[in-house]
Amino acid sequence: MTGKLSRTAAIVGAAETDRIGKLPGMSRLALHAQAARNALADAGLTLADVDGLFCTPAGPNELSEYLGIVPRYVDGTGVGGCSYMIFVRHAVAAIAAGYCDVALIVHGESGRSWVDMESAAGPPSGPNGQFEAPFGTAGAPTTYSLPVLRHFHEFGTTKRQMSHVPAATREWALLNPRAIMHAAGPITPADVEASPMVCYPFNRLDCCLVADGGGALVVTSMARARDLRKKPVPILGTGEATAHRMVAMMRDFTTSDSAVLAGQQAFAEAGLSPADIDHLMLYDAFSFTPMLFLEDLGFVPRGESGPWLSETRAGADGRVIYKTGPGGDLPMNTNGGGLSYCHSGRYGMFALIESVLQLRGEAGARQVAGLQTSLVHGPGRQFAAAGTVILSNV
Repeated sequence: MTGKLSRTAAIVGAAETDRIGKLPGMSRLALHAQAARNALADAGLTLADVDGLFCTPAGPNELSEYLGIVPRYVDGTGVGGCSYMIFVRHAVAAIAAGYCDVALIVHGESGRSWVDMESAAGPPSGPNGQFEAPFGTAGAPTTYSLPVLRHFHEFGTTKRQMSHVPAATREWALLNPRAIMHAAGPITPADVEASPMVCYPFNRLDCCLVADGGGALVVTSMARARDLRKKPVPILGTGEATAHRMVAMMRDFTTSDSAVLAGQQAFAEAGLSPADIDHLMLYDAFSFTPMLFLEDLGFVPRGESGPWLSETRAGADGRVIYKTGPGGDLPMNTNGGGLSYCHSGRYGMFALIESVLQLRGEAGARQVAGLQTSLVHGPGRQFAAAGTVILSNV
């Protein structure tokens, strides 16, 4: 059975900023505004149509002022990179309740140039400053590495297996002219392991890019969506959860409790199972991140993502075909992911937009044929929060 909110709303607009990468001439707010303009144009709407505003890291107060609108419903939930998946869930509920008719979900981040940005680090007197920082944590590579090492220990997962993730996503980036690493050429798992060490077990090619950019989505009811410019992308199911703040507080380092719960909610509402999903966008801040989600969402048995990903075959042209790469069994991170496409700091919006483009058949050379369902999932901070969205084109 599907949930009562399944297929009640749809994404009708999806767009990024004109460019991504290094944009020192654009502030955080300017990136938000350009993304919002582009997404509304994609939907055939204007700011005058917007009565629901969902945004982070810019808050609704400052963005509504910057855009010159007075929305009657606002949401500034900021739990990290999955905030935008959670915004989709909240927008569906708000539209169903009649709190707004047109929801604008916006992201903009000067992650590389750092224009008008604030540090995400908490105060030294806070829990992180007291109980994690004294032991040497200093940024995402040092905290994301802890669950990886436990997974290695518990299940025998190896660096070589993990290295298949960035190799596969690079194959997708080579098909995407907008990807930052589009012209960088293919990489092999051996290349990943040979790249400079950042924080064991992460080498440089295991780590996401650092970029400026933004994106936005427009969500409205299915009834209104049918009259707009683009074919609507129905929202079948969503889920959200948060379990902790510090990575040290994970109940079990080999699973994300919030990811498991968010996934269960989304599948239950959509009335689907992992076997029904044609396409995945799993947030890849680091090469291990989508491995854990493949397990937590039920696509791969627990502890088996490493061996599963390392099963490759040779294509007709002699190139390696990865499980999640072009021509593989389960297309994943088809824009090139945070590892080879773009990562501004909170990557979730880019994953959602790629899912929409794929479902609308607008992905160009990387288009997955016969696609009907797509699942987008991401974490907030170090496997702390999670958001899941299941979309369709039928």
